Amino acid sequence: MKVIVVGSSHGGYETVRGILADQPDAEIQWYEKGDFLSFLSCGMQLYLEGVVKDVNNVRYATPADMSAKGVHVYVEQEITKVDPTSHTVHVVNHGNNVERDETYDKLVLSVGAVPFELPVPGHDLANVYAMRGRDWAIKLKAKTVDPTVKNVVVIGSGYIGIEAAEVFAKAGKQVTIVDMLPRLLSLYLDDEFTTILTKELASHGIQAAVGQGVKSFEGIDGQVTSVTTDKGHYPTDLVISAAGIQANTGMLKGVVDLDDHGLIKINDYLQTSDPDIYAVGDATLVPFAPTGKNNRIALATNARRQGRVAAKNLLGTKLAMPAVSGSSALSVFDYHFASTGVKAGTADKLGVDCESVLVTDTVRPAFVPDDAGNDQVWFKLTYAPTDGRILGAQIMSKVDVTANINTISLAIQAKLTVYDLAYTDFFFQPGFDRPWNVMNVAAQKAIKALEK
Repeated sequence: MKVIVVGSSHGGYETVRGILADQPDAEIQWYEKGDFLSFLSCGMQLYLEGVVKDVNNVRYATPADMSAKGVHVYVEQEITKVDPTSHTVHVVNHGNNVERDETYDKLVLSVGAVPFELPVPGHDLANVYAMRGRDWAIKLKAKTVDPTVKNVVVIGSGYIGIEAAEVFAKAGKQVTIVDMLPRLLSLYLDDEFTTILTKELASHGIQAAVGQGVKSFEGIDGQVTSVTTDKGHYPTDLVISAAGIQANTGMLKGVVDLDDHGLIKINDYLQTSDPDIYAVGDATLVPFAPTGKNNRIALATNARRQGRVAAKNLLGTKLAMPAVSGSSALSVFDYHFASTGVKAGTADKLGVDCESVLVTDTVRPAFVPDDAGNDQVWFKLTYAPTDGRILGAQIMSKVDVTANINTISLAIQAKLTVYDLAYTDFFFQPGFDRPWNVMNVAAQKAIKALEK
C-alpha cells in the first residue's frame, strides 16, 4: 500500500507514526511545503523565552530519523492539486522548480490552518507579525532583543495572544492586548478566573483593551506605528496578530466536500467525501463529548488522536474517532490554569443548559505553609441541571494542579454525574492534597444545589 501524507505537524506526524506501528512495510510519502519538518508552534513560547535554546529542536522528528524508518520525506515540496479519480497528486518542488505527479492508494490531508489576516488597512505594513511556524519564531526572537521595539500590540487574547504578550513583557516591552471579546481568555475561562488573570497581566505591564475591534494599522515609511480600534488609538513598534486561524483548504475546493467555513467534511472514521482520502487536524471538526455534536477545537491533542485513528482506518482496522472534551492548559506568569468541556461563558453558544459551582480553598491543608507549596485554588464545576451530568470544569492556582482537569475530561467522556464524583476515591497526603480533593468538594456542593 502506498500512502501519501500531506503536512508534518501534529496530525500528519501521528498518522505516519501510526502507519509505521501497524504496517511498517507500507510505502509512506510525507510532504511538507516548508523547509522544516514538523515544527511545533505550541513550543514557540519556550523558544522565545530562552528555555529551549535552539529553534531547530522545537519539532517532533527530523527527515533523517524518519528516513531511517523507511519513510520517504519530502520538504519544500508542495502538493498543489489532487485528482481523486486517478488517485494522483501534483507535486511542486520549490527547491528546483520541478513538477511531477505521484499516485496513491490512500491520501491523508493534514493541511492545518493559517493565521487569520485582519481585513483592515495597513495589514501589509512592516512589523505586523504572526505567531505560527518556525519562520515567524525566528523573526519574533529577534524582536524580543530589538532596542527600537518599545511598544507591542497583540491582537487576540486566546492562548497564542497571551503567550506572545507574556514573552514581550518579560523582554521589557510595554504590551497592549486588543480583543473584540469583553474579557481576555473568555473562550477558555469564566470571569471569576479572567478577572484575576487580567490583574496579573496588568501587574507585569500588559494592558487589556477588550471589547474593541481593530479598524486599521497606521504606519510611516511602510512600517507600522499604531493600531486604531473603534475605541482607541495605540502607538506601537510591533503588532502580533493572533486573531484566530482559517482552514488551509483553498486547493481542495471541488476535490472533497468543504463546509461554509472551508473546513473539510469527514465521517466518524475521518474519511472525506472520497473514501480513499482522509483528513485530520485543524481543518476539520471533532466530536465534542459534552454535547455529542461536532465542534471546532484546534488542539494538538485532537490532531494526534485523529492521526492515529486515520492510520488505523486506512490500514483496514475500523475505528471511530472518540469524542473529546477540549481540554487545555496555560500558565500566565505565576498562575497555572486548565479547563475542559463547557463553561458558563460558552454554554449559550453551544446551546447547552447548565449550572455551575465555584469552590475556593487552599491546595493543601491550612497548616501547610505557603512556601511549602500551598496556595489558593479556584475550581469551577459545570453540570447539567436535570441529572447532574458533568459537562466541564476550570481550575487555577499558583501551584500546578492542572492535572485535575484530566479527571474531569474522563468524567465527561464517561458521562459521569456529580453524584459519581462526589465520593470518588482520590489519595490524600498533606504534602500533596487535602482529605477531600477539590473535585469532591465541588461535586458535593453541586448535589446540594440540585437537591434544593
